[in-house]
Amino acid sequence: MARKKRRQAIEQLQITAYAAEGKSIGHLEDGKVVFVAGAIPGDVVSAWPGKEKKTWMDARLVRVNVPSPDRVQPFCPHFGLCGGCKWQMLPYEKQLQYKQQQVGDQLQRISGIELPEIQPIIGSAADRYYRNKLEFTFSATRYRTSAELAEAGDEKLPEEGALGFHAPGLFDKVVPIQTCFLQPDPTNEVLRVLRDYTERNGLTYYNFKTHEGWLRNVVLRVARTGQVLLNLVLAYEDVEAREAILAHLLQEIPQITSLHYTINQKVNDTLYDQDIITVKGPGYITEMLEDFSFKISPKSFFQTNTQQAERMYQEVRTAAGLTGTEVLYDLYCGTGSIGIFCSRQAGKIIGIEAVADAVTDAKANAELNGLSGKCQFYAGDVSKICTPDFFREHGRPDVLITDPPRAGMHEDLINQILAIRAPRVVYVSCNPATQARDLALLDRSYRVTWLQPLDLFPHTHHIENIAVLELKA
Repeated sequence: MARKKRRQAIEQLQITAYAAEGKSIGHLEDGKVVFVAGAIPGDVVSAWPGKEKKTWMDARLVRVNVPSPDRVQPFCPHFGLCGGCKWQMLPYEKQLQYKQQQVGDQLQRISGIELPEIQPIIGSAADRYYRNKLEFTFSATRYRTSAELAEAGDEKLPEEGALGFHAPGLFDKVVPIQTCFLQPDPTNEVLRVLRDYTERNGLTYYNFKTHEGWLRNVVLRVARTGQVLLNLVLAYEDVEAREAILAHLLQEIPQITSLHYTINQKVNDTLYDQDIITVKGPGYITEMLEDFSFKISPKSFFQTNTQQAERMYQEVRTAAGLTGTEVLYDLYCGTGSIGIFCSRQAGKIIGIEAVADAVTDAKANAELNGLSGKCQFYAGDVSKICTPDFFREHGRPDVLITDPPRAGMHEDLINQILAIRAPRVVYVSCNPATQARDLALLDRSYRVTWLQPLDLFPHTHHIENIAVLELKA
């Protein structure tokens, strides 16, 4: 039997272009395309081969031999370890350039339909401290760098706990975070207080392999209004220890306006099916978009970049072309933010969302803004609720706004949109690839008239895009 050819590192690979999803492109001598994450156009790198097909392969960046002239020094000391902010080595202007290119490439290649010129991307006003929500993990197993492991040699390193972010691709190991540039104060102070208190009192961190240990997660929301929500997630109840740590947090971090805890005894970290107990405050914080108020509870979905979300909703509202009388459908409406934001220019808002808790929040937000009579929200699978009978009961949409998850819209929903023939559809997407697929299906009855990319997540490869579709004559 022939022996399998031994793989070797790819040396002196010239990176020539950006691909998508944070990967860049080089070529082997035979023309094969090599996709490398972490490299940027202009780099000369060494890379290790991964998944391979006839005309392309993925490769892991081993070393940058000659840096691109575009490379800059990352500002975060945790860059390259925690898995977040993977584009810090690129100037923000270059990030925007490549994100615009990604939208154009994916829409053209995947949709295969006639498209208008794409508008210049709208960058985020802030590229640091822009997130309103972060979740940190307590782990009994700290991530060890390759340098640490090499220095230890055959010596077995002791297990140490860590509070921070999961290391990329590792479910059980966490990179300890001292300073995070994603969320404004008091986030870093909360991390310091928790780390000092738990170490001083010998409190155990969760072990993801044995499912032992007490502390699991801490979730922080910081609003532009100055209000702060903290939810401490524990693996089991220990009344004395819980009351002590929560009292310490309130003493050391007086900015906390809504304090909660959750006992999560499941293997996974999802909290949507868990009871969240309020210790201090009304159980929510309030955020503002323009002069609209939104209640944000521990389970609420809310765009994580508040300032840029406001900018995006302004673009959506303009794209909707409202005159004050329209029946507006807001599909995948979450907590109702887009529909409420457009409410003054519309006659009636119908919002549909699969997550029942989000619909409860949407109704509360409508009431908070004095819009209960104008806004109606319904819980259920969007593709199943949007039937001819539902449209007949609530009114044919003049404008339909859809903001689906990354997977895009279900084909059943697309068929219902084609059948109801709303004069205008505004499609907000966090994944241009699935948006392109859906635009091709909608092309039977609609033409795309406007495309506007926006960046909500600086230093990542994620990008939002708004497409406006108008019914063909």
